[in-house]
Amino acid sequence: MIALIFVGVSIAKAGPPFQTDDPQPVDFRHFEFYTFGSADGTGVEMDTSGPAIEFNWGILPNAQFHIVIPAASIMPSNNVNYLPAGAGPSAFGLGDIEIGVKYRFVKETKYWPMIGTFPMIEAPTGNYSLGLGVGNAWAKLPIWVQKDHGPWTTYGGVGEEIVPQTGYKNFTYGGWLVQRDIGKKWTLGTEVFSHGAEGLATPQIRGSTLVDFGGYYYFRNPGFQLLFAYGHSVAGQPETYAYLGLYWTWGLSTCGANTDKSLLSKLHLPEISTRP
Repeated sequence: MIALIFVGVSIAKAGPPFQTDDPQPVDFRHFEFYTFGSADGTGVEMDTSGPAIEFNWGILPNAQFHIVIPAASIMPSNNVNYLPAGAGPSAFGLGDIEIGVKYRFVKETKYWPMIGTFPMIEAPTGNYSLGLGVGNAWAKLPIWVQKDHGPWTTYGGVGEEIVPQTGYKNFTYGGWLVQRDIGKKWTLGTEVFSHGAEGLATPQIRGSTLVDFGGYYYFRNPGFQLLFAYGHSVAGQPETYAYLGLYWTWGLSTCGANTDKSLLSKLHLPEISTRP
């Protein structure tokens, strides 16, 4: 039982497929749906999320509702070099459910970047005794900034995770990403993402800085995409990150409503006029 206290899930998650997020919410009355699997691990333990689903809804102009419901697994290394961390049996089950609201409070202009926040609460739905959840509600409090220039997009920011539980630490995280549209089928990007030590109940017992590469492949239907990312640490504790998922988006624009031009650009769709 004591060993189980030091077995836990990775608690640093962010915007798919990358770990860095952006401040751009889903357009008003639009929707996004993901089904995905991800992995994040160190020599202490490998943790996965998946199969998992994510749903985003543009509930107001400049604001979206967000929820992620994941299956989770933990695979401790039981390596004597890391004890008491990473000790205990493997487990699989429901993880902590993530609920949040992304709010953009500064719109992008020619000279000024888009700025927003994406606070989230993680509900303690995962089994704490098996290491599949934190056992208490915990929160993420980030600020994100983004600027577009033609086919190029760059965004990043910094945040704090507040984790009121034995074996876990509050820690700062942040990252920056650059990506580019390549033709009508691909968007590729690279990010640098860093986080502090997360506690003995996680694989990230020390801080780490990772470089990740990934992107999107647009299927024939531009609202249907393949998302992927993979990366490894370049400083701090050795750590590996991976993400693979499918993405769908839809909304009233398909019926003639106003559509965000930046979204149309990313999806390579023409702007739909609402004039008779």
